[in-house]
Amino acid sequence: HYYDTNGVPFRTFMIANISKFNKLGAIIPAVTNFFFKNSFTSGILKNTLGFAPKRHIPLLYKTTLSKWAKQNLPKLNPKAGTAKSKVYLFVDEFTEYNDTAIGIKSIQLLTKLGYEVVIPKHLESARTYLSKGLVKQAQVYAKQNFDLLKNVITAETPLLGIEPSAILTFRDEYPKLVNEADEKAAVALGKNCLLIDEFLAAEAKAGRLDATVFTQETRKVKLHGHCHQKALSSVNPTKEILSIPSNYTVEVIPSGCCGMAGSFGYEKEHYDLSMKVGELVLFPAVRFAGDAIIAAPGTSCRHQIKDGTGKVAQHPVEVLWEALV
Repeated sequence: HYYDTNGVPFRTFMIANISKFNKLGAIIPAVTNFFFKNSFTSGILKNTLGFAPKRHIPLLYKTTLSKWAKQNLPKLNPKAGTAKSKVYLFVDEFTEYNDTAIGIKSIQLLTKLGYEVVIPKHLESARTYLSKGLVKQAQVYAKQNFDLLKNVITAETPLLGIEPSAILTFRDEYPKLVNEADEKAAVALGKNCLLIDEFLAAEAKAGRLDATVFTQETRKVKLHGHCHQKALSSVNPTKEILSIPSNYTVEVIPSGCCGMAGSFGYEKEHYDLSMKVGELVLFPAVRFAGDAIIAAPGTSCRHQIKDGTGKVAQHPVEVLWEALV
């Protein structure tokens, strides 16, 4: 309502539409990344957007996940009739352009474990619009995604998501954004939209995952859960899948929000508060983790951990992929 009366601030507009700008930058990602990494040009950009000078602008991957999948999925998927089941993968706006390597490993992990992976036709999740209060714009994406996926996604062929804040939008906001007549169907769709962690944990419980394909190496894992995951799902499935390698010991860091909260921690006026939130529990736990693997499903969480401690946190999928033998 405020935006309807006063207009949308420039920074809000840019953050909400970041995937459109990433799509443009992904035409020549090396050039885009040069400007993002160069201290002079990135400084101008951060100053223009009102971002904290100490923050790093997320870089683009050398290709998009959609392009990579189009070239490689036919070679990776199990041969016809041999797959355990078919799953659909939601290519969210963060994994498509920035965390593409995690998306690639997700596909490789699923196909290696015997699942057929299909990327359905869909749009971005609209998470960035919702995070900045641009509900009307988000509603357009919600309605279109519902129409594209309502007859495709079922309990037997679920939609798996990598970034918690994106895939859980189907479960939380979408039923409130679609047409009133479609609300029940949107709720039903949301129940079959799962974190990849949730899917793999359920498959392990059902005895459809072979733990012997993973390393016997002894490792400790420190896990920081995503806020959306804590509120709308659970950190337990993530802990369970990270415990599939028989000698992996997983400890959930008793942290609240990492301090980033989407774009909040990027914004200049919120940077100090963001780092103070991280220092409450998360940062000290990571600093004193020794040689333990640091795992965090959320994109913003991993950036916050890197900026606050200098340590690299991995998505749980990356941890499992590297544990395969």
